[in-house]
Amino acid sequence: MVFWEGYISDELMGTFAPIVVYWLYAGVYQLLPSLDQYRLHTRKEEEQKNLVPLPSVIKGVLLQQLVQATVAGLMFLATAKPTSTGSITQPPLLVQLIQIVVAMFLMDTWQYFIHRYMHQNKFLYRHIHSQHHRLVVPYAIGALYNHPLEGLLLDTFGGAISFLISGMTARTSVFFFCFAVIKTVDDHCGLWLPGNIFHVLFQNNTAYHDIHHQLQGTKYNYSQPFFSIWDRLLGTYMPFSLVNRQEGGFEARILKKTT
Repeated sequence: MVFWEGYISDELMGTFAPIVVYWLYAGVYQLLPSLDQYRLHTRKEEEQKNLVPLPSVIKGVLLQQLVQATVAGLMFLATAKPTSTGSITQPPLLVQLIQIVVAMFLMDTWQYFIHRYMHQNKFLYRHIHSQHHRLVVPYAIGALYNHPLEGLLLDTFGGAISFLISGMTARTSVFFFCFAVIKTVDDHCGLWLPGNIFHVLFQNNTAYHDIHHQLQGTKYNYSQPFFSIWDRLLGTYMPFSLVNRQEGGFEARILKKTT
């Protein structure tokens, strides 16, 4: 039993809930007070280094989410299994949890190799992926600010593949996609807040991804959004330390380049 049962379908929820969650969670970060003592970059750095204004970022994210919702709707339509009762029997909770973990690894694998290739192919980086790196200093609302083609290939297709191969139901996908969205937003929030559960559970976190947005780290730390396995296995992991900045806040400082 879920709170939306009897009101809207699992497929509709799976299509639009991640979008709503994105704006709610990113909006909370955007509305927080300055919190300069927890920032990974100063506000001055954000203003000077970022190459795109907030209104353009919002438009870019909305465009990606329009494509995302369209693909999700078609995917759910194609995979729907009509039943005589109108409802699908959900697998046991343990099975659903296993499916979510499998989907996490599948999404990480897809995004690592597509993401890495977009950096290594000069044409793709210059004309597509560089749009995301216009946010040299990441912030929450810009987590899904990408070129539309990248949004389709990297995020939308990655989510669809994870859903289809893991075998999860539309209802399970609601929780998986919302979780993936929250994790992605958190990785781009630019804050190292005390007690953040993602920083405790995942080595791939806000500071980890901040390294990737730095000039020296742009060809490292490709893994997203959950684990750092592929970076470590394939030599693209960039070790770093989190240090206190003299003017307040923190800095994710590169230690050395991997080979």
